[in-house]
Amino acid sequence: MTDARQFSAAVLKIDAPAVSARIEAQIRGVVLHRLRRRGVVVGLSGGVDSSVVAALAVRALGANRVIGLLMPEADSSSDSLRLGRAVADGLRIRYVVEDISETLRAVGCYRRRDDAIRLAVPEYGEGYKCKVVLPDVIDRDAYSVSFLTILAPSGEARRVRLSAEAYLGIVAATNFKQRVRKMLEYYYADRFRMAVAGTPNLLEHDQGFFVKNGDGSADLKPIAHLYKSQVYQLAAHLDLPAEIQRRAPTTDTYPLEQSQEEFYFGLSLLKMDLCVFAKDQGFAPEDAAPAIGLTAEQTRRAYALIDSKREAARYLHAEPMLFDSRAAEANV
Repeated sequence: MTDARQFSAAVLKIDAPAVSARIEAQIRGVVLHRLRRRGVVVGLSGGVDSSVVAALAVRALGANRVIGLLMPEADSSSDSLRLGRAVADGLRIRYVVEDISETLRAVGCYRRRDDAIRLAVPEYGEGYKCKVVLPDVIDRDAYSVSFLTILAPSGEARRVRLSAEAYLGIVAATNFKQRVRKMLEYYYADRFRMAVAGTPNLLEHDQGFFVKNGDGSADLKPIAHLYKSQVYQLAAHLDLPAEIQRRAPTTDTYPLEQSQEEFYFGLSLLKMDLCVFAKDQGFAPEDAAPAIGLTAEQTRRAYALIDSKREAARYLHAEPMLFDSRAAEANV
């Protein structure tokens, strides 16, 4: 068993200038030499991850080789567009605003989502707002069945449990958002002979917090090896706007404001970072718990949650399955 005295939040501290320099060199090598592209396209969400990726790309390639895409839709926070513009302006990169609301309406994103919601809340309609939230899976053993928080036009808020059919319908419909955005990123990448830079951090990549063939698709993922707290350290080193550095991570997917914690992770991202690190380094729950700020039992449940999400993420990470025609013929 690893010595408990060796574990503290300091394990996530990085030498930000050195890490930045390494990533910048890798971006240059991958984009210019391995992929032979002229630069990169980055979807800017107004969050810290995409802002850090854009800033690293500018340092690696120059501002003239980076294009930022801002892709708001009907449910987006106005802060996302404002902060995305601020980052693009601060980095002096070209950027394009593509409002994807009409595209999403055309494929039935909002209609399909609302139809699924009405399986749980029949009266859901004009003037209602919602978000999907996790149950409390850290303080008690429970099945990870999601709930829907509803805000009625009257101002009344309530929470309803979602059936598997309703939950899957809602998620399938909202996944249009990430896939449409990725379609546009590749349009601009093809148009200008550029590569698409993905923006997931280690926590999102490891735990499957992305949409397959949506925000999970990219030609390079410069920060997928960094914990969320380490991305914030890079943001400070790169001198990104203070509001970006302070902004709490959100999904920016549902009409009601929603944190990544309540939608997917079930813990603050710093605690989740520490739980993933401690588990992977072999720390027993009782040894890691004090530094994380949880009890040993809460840490045990967090470890189990990490395993569960990793198992679910196997499908998301899987490459297309290729078949050997000779083996197929032999089995006929």
